[in-house]
Amino acid sequence: MTFSIPAVIAINDDIFYQPQGNEVQLFEYAHAHQLPLLIKGPTGCGKTRFVAHMAKKLGRPLYTVACHDDLTAADLVGRHLIGPNGTYWQDGPLTRAVRDGGICYLDEIVEARKDTTVVLHPLADDRRILPIERTGEELVAAKGFMLVVSYNPGYQNILKGMKASTRQRFVALRLGYPQPQLESQILMTEGQIDQDLAVKLIQLAESLRRLDCDLDEVVSTRLLIYAARMMSSGMSPLAVCRCCLAEPLSDDISTVEALMDVARIHFNC
Repeated sequence: MTFSIPAVIAINDDIFYQPQGNEVQLFEYAHAHQLPLLIKGPTGCGKTRFVAHMAKKLGRPLYTVACHDDLTAADLVGRHLIGPNGTYWQDGPLTRAVRDGGICYLDEIVEARKDTTVVLHPLADDRRILPIERTGEELVAAKGFMLVVSYNPGYQNILKGMKASTRQRFVALRLGYPQPQLESQILMTEGQIDQDLAVKLIQLAESLRRLDCDLDEVVSTRLLIYAARMMSSGMSPLAVCRCCLAEPLSDDISTVEALMDVARIHFNC
């Protein structure tokens, strides 16, 4: 049996992150004081990129886990496996981060089962320990270890929420979609487009975000970056708006066409 969760994440030297406020300083203070961090924000606002940026800035290895309903404590901590020479122990990403003094990032933590997240409690308070029941170890987190979790508050409900006993172990920050000027800078840098096109995309996004449609999510910064990259390669604006903005937001044909009507107005098509 092997893990389906990635181990250490390689961080590109050229990773770009545009701060929205004081989140960089807050992350640095939390890391310096060995405090776990909770990041709230909508889909595609830059939570994962922010964590990767901070891991690079602090020089720490990053272990990222995409949480889901089937995630077990063993997926995080580790398990015994059978190999050619018999049974051996394999650390999970959380255990590796604890041993290495890395950053363990649990993306969309509310998707994990509550009985799984309980394993985080002794790491997320002043004990900073990880008991491994199956090996009898009690690991003390190495210097530099940091636990970071994130979720989208818009997806929370009674069944999928963070337990109060878990939430209150974290310091927290909230990210949103950047202000237009910042978002424009992000599109020019990430999408390699000029300012005029970036402004058009931002104006379109603002109109779509205000649109009274039955959408689970609005246009994210991530989708705008995708659109900018496609347009920079020469694809027509309307084709890009359909494949990068309208279709990803809805399966309903009438809703998609309503979104495209707004796109046509902004691009005079």
